[in-house]
Amino acid sequence: MILRSISILNFKNIAEAALDFSENVNCFIGDNGMGKTNLLDAIYYLSFCKSHAGLGDAALLRHDADFMLVQGHYSRRGQDEDISIGFKPGGSKRKSVKRGGKEYAKLSQHIGLLPVVMVAPSDWDLIRGTGEERRRFMDQIIAQGDSEYMAHLIKYARAVENRNVMIRRGFRDPLLFETIEHQLDVSATYIHDSRQQWVETFSPIFLEYYRQISNSAETVSLSYRSHLNEKPMRQLLDCNRERDMVLGYTSAGVHRDDVELLHGGYPMRKIGSQGQCKTYTVALRLAQYDFLKRTGGIAPLLLLDDIFDKLDAHRVENIISVVAGNTFGQIFITDTNRTHLDRIIRRVGKDFSTWSVADGKFTLVESSGKEEESL
Repeated sequence: MILRSISILNFKNIAEAALDFSENVNCFIGDNGMGKTNLLDAIYYLSFCKSHAGLGDAALLRHDADFMLVQGHYSRRGQDEDISIGFKPGGSKRKSVKRGGKEYAKLSQHIGLLPVVMVAPSDWDLIRGTGEERRRFMDQIIAQGDSEYMAHLIKYARAVENRNVMIRRGFRDPLLFETIEHQLDVSATYIHDSRQQWVETFSPIFLEYYRQISNSAETVSLSYRSHLNEKPMRQLLDCNRERDMVLGYTSAGVHRDDVELLHGGYPMRKIGSQGQCKTYTVALRLAQYDFLKRTGGIAPLLLLDDIFDKLDAHRVENIISVVAGNTFGQIFITDTNRTHLDRIIRRVGKDFSTWSVADGKFTLVESSGKEEESL
């Protein structure tokens, strides 16, 4: 899959931009806060209908602007795809997501159409953050290749909330819980089985990328933690009903799942150095890319935001070698200077574009013989 071009109006600090991209490597150079990451986030937004940073639509709107529009022109499986997302505060219909000019009935119908993987400094939260961060990581990957999984996530979340309302209101009649808990059981089982299978398939891919980047014999692993590893959901609900009545919420289920990230059998968050943690998260994301490409049959877009920070020269060199290989398709990469980017371009040896970024404006400085231009 290729993103041919993007058009942006009033997205974060980007007032207006229209960029045509190289099919291979696209580099963005500039100081921090100039708009490099915002461009990557706009690309991410076109795939997931939300910001990579978790910001709401209103927070993405440029200051003093009254609407926002992001449009992308893609080539996917040999066919042209035009995607647009518009947002205007106020009113009953504030966000509109269209494919080929036709609006989606549900945003979930769009997820998975345009696979993308973003490697960003915020990936640190995968290690240091809560289980919610790691569940989101799992869910995002699995849902891009399995629309039924996304449907079960939505059904499960609604059923948990409905059960919690019943608990808080003091309902005791088992018949009132039957319908809700049946849906919980069905969806929890599907989610658990999907996550368990994903961890088994994903782990060896991740291990190989970690080995390539670290070039060492360090032992790393992923361990899936779930209440459903011990008991089926129906039994968990029965065993915990009285406890849940006291607590006021559903205390057990796949909404409490976690993936433990281990180094030498110990939690990475407790023993990992900055360089090891950065290596770990970069390997997770590159494995995510590889997994999606294998299972979906489409090469995702790879967005690399400031990935060389906190890494020694040895690991930087290894990442450059990995990224410049034949595994990855179209790449978008940011940095504060050209040193690393020029080395990637030389290694790849294919078409490229290099842009300088300042105050939300983009200047094409080099692109396979093209003249310089501002956008």
